[in-house]
Amino acid sequence: MAFVFPALVAPRAPARCASAARTGARLAMQIERDGGSATADASKKSVMDPADSPDGPYCEIGAVRRVSHLRDFLEDLPVFANPASGREEVARHFVANDDLVFKQCVVNALKPRDMTMYMRAGAREQVYFQPQEVRAAIVSCGGLCPGINTVIREIVGCLQKEYGVDTVFGIPNGYRGFYNGSWKELNEETTRGIHKLGGSILGSSRGGHDTQKIVDALEVRGINMVFIIGGDGTIRGADKIQLEARRRRLKMSVVSIPKTIDNDIPVIDHSFGFNSAVEEAQRAIDAANVEACSYPNGLAIVKLMGRNSGFIAMEATLSSRDVDVCLIPEESFTLFGEVGLYNFVKERLNGKGYCVIVVAEGAGQDILACLNDTPGFDKSGNRTLSDIGLHMANEFKNAFKQDGIEVSLKYIDPTYMVRAIRANAYDNLYCTMLSHMAVHGAFAGFTAFTVGPVNGYNVYIPIEDVVNVKNMVDTNDRLWLRLVSTTGQPRFTPLDDQCEIL
Repeated sequence: MAFVFPALVAPRAPARCASAARTGARLAMQIERDGGSATADASKKSVMDPADSPDGPYCEIGAVRRVSHLRDFLEDLPVFANPASGREEVARHFVANDDLVFKQCVVNALKPRDMTMYMRAGAREQVYFQPQEVRAAIVSCGGLCPGINTVIREIVGCLQKEYGVDTVFGIPNGYRGFYNGSWKELNEETTRGIHKLGGSILGSSRGGHDTQKIVDALEVRGINMVFIIGGDGTIRGADKIQLEARRRRLKMSVVSIPKTIDNDIPVIDHSFGFNSAVEEAQRAIDAANVEACSYPNGLAIVKLMGRNSGFIAMEATLSSRDVDVCLIPEESFTLFGEVGLYNFVKERLNGKGYCVIVVAEGAGQDILACLNDTPGFDKSGNRTLSDIGLHMANEFKNAFKQDGIEVSLKYIDPTYMVRAIRANAYDNLYCTMLSHMAVHGAFAGFTAFTVGPVNGYNVYIPIEDVVNVKNMVDTNDRLWLRLVSTTGQPRFTPLDDQCEIL
């Protein structure tokens, strides 16, 4: 449960110190609004003086992460009443800009903590666009992910049903579609039922970003709201677009809806499509388990998504309970040697007769680098990965053959099956909430932001907080330690140089 903290309400101080309570109540109202880092450490001065608090030195309220607004460069922007103001069921839930959500909700006064706060997302009582002036565009970029079509459908539905917008365009095949494609008009008819489909009805692509051409195309068509669905590279592109729009002093709200099946976008609780991906990945593991246990010395290797972060592999493993080893990018390992994976697999085969391995696609890339396998980069600037799963399968086949052990090895790669499925019920609801919050933020005049849940509450997050930083599995966290306890796997990292083991 998150803390939703109205900015002008002072927190209650301990009753045992009335003086500290009064001081804390007074000073807690002095919330910083400069957007700076709020990570507490012993050298940073707190909003509440540590001398006034018997509970410890880390009692500061923290900094609010300010979201860019069109008024920052269009000072005389007119303000209007929200078109839904007359509807009681909507008006009673208007959100104030002073409604804030703490990034870290479990705190200890004696330990450093991050007390950053984000603006709560939702419809505002005042807006900076009139429905008849709005011309919106939606684009999806990068890899496929369950839920993209739901996001498209719900953005269109919220714009047209909640706000009365008439003109919404879909941009084909990613960023290059802005200046090299036929725009598609979106409405209730053209988006009906698309949430039941996998993929993206708009298509997608990587790269192709020419900021000047994109903003030229938007300006010519009079677009003033742009909704961009994509991951890290796409979000960086969105930031460039909003900066160029600002330079030209265009009244244009640029909104990012974070998309990554790997769940590697920071700050937010999780990304859309992740839940569906874990569910489908578990089905692949179930099939691998059946294959492995149906033959003597059955060995199944399942490769799942996870370029930089092993969340899908970890959570699918924990959900399955049929996995003997889970390998993720955050934990290096070695295949051979005294503490290598091969010896552990042999022990499992001797002990129970079969073994199931789950490996994230980004795991073990240091092993392949030792073999002078130097990958290139894709059009989005991401490093292309060598197939660690296939490498493991080939290495184990040769090793078991040399040891005179007959195994039945199955290598399963369900990557494209997982990416292409429709969103499950959870992700459909999640995508609906994301989409509506994105539209509310755009109408409220915010720009250069992304939207997502923090401790269960949807918030607006400045783009700079989520680009060039990866959300990664904390291998000291309870969830990973629970996995290790479940699988019984040791650490496979040698003390010696990794390349010398190979």
